[in-house]
Amino acid sequence: MAQRTRLAAPVAYPHMPRPFLTASWHHLAMLNYRVDPALLAPHVPRGTELDSHNGVTYVSLVGFLFTDTRVLGVSIPFHKTFEELNLRFYVRRTSGSEVRRGVVFIKEIVPRPAIALVARLAYNEPYETRRMGHYLAPRAPKDPIYVSYSWAPRLGGWGHVTIQTTEPIPQPIVPGSEEEFITEHYWGYTCQRDGGTVEYRVEHPSWRVWQSEKATVTGDVEELYGHAFARMLAQPPDSAFLAEGSAVAVYRPARIA
Repeated sequence: MAQRTRLAAPVAYPHMPRPFLTASWHHLAMLNYRVDPALLAPHVPRGTELDSHNGVTYVSLVGFLFTDTRVLGVSIPFHKTFEELNLRFYVRRTSGSEVRRGVVFIKEIVPRPAIALVARLAYNEPYETRRMGHYLAPRAPKDPIYVSYSWAPRLGGWGHVTIQTTEPIPQPIVPGSEEEFITEHYWGYTCQRDGGTVEYRVEHPSWRVWQSEKATVTGDVEELYGHAFARMLAQPPDSAFLAEGSAVAVYRPARIA
């Protein structure tokens, strides 16, 4: 199991209210796929537009570990440490002179029902509860890292997202790189039941990353994400890397015009 690490607190902005959720995220396995923007068009929240890197539109399958999770500063028993697996893509929105680059989730899987319930009620995020597990294997301090995140489908055997790094030490993200584009979207956008959109800020420092030697997805992903996304996930990712993670803060949602 991933070891807990003492990490720096999230950056605090004077104008920001108290975070809704705080936690630490560890060992983010990020498998990235180039997609036709038409696949994502029905999922783009009103008031945002698809974001791209060097003209390429990406979808990412991301598995990671939550620790020290608190809602409004309060930890929920048995809900402090757990896995998450999400499928997401990238958008942007102009607010005044600021371009806000954000993430939209197709679906988020967690093993803790209270977390899923809170996220659905507060944000209308597409959370779902499944049995989950993870495995972390740095075979020795100087060896590459192997990480696996697993989920239990409705029927059949377990599914797995796995990644193995090419190096034992993470490196700082290169400005302008694909890794920077994938990791440094600091807003979330969610469609609401009435067709509107909410946005919320996510704060964390820039992460260091390990490059991937091998990344795979096995299991019934069609049952999770539908046929179109399953076809995409059946192919090897166009890129993959492991992000170190950090402490994070997630703020309350606000409706956009």
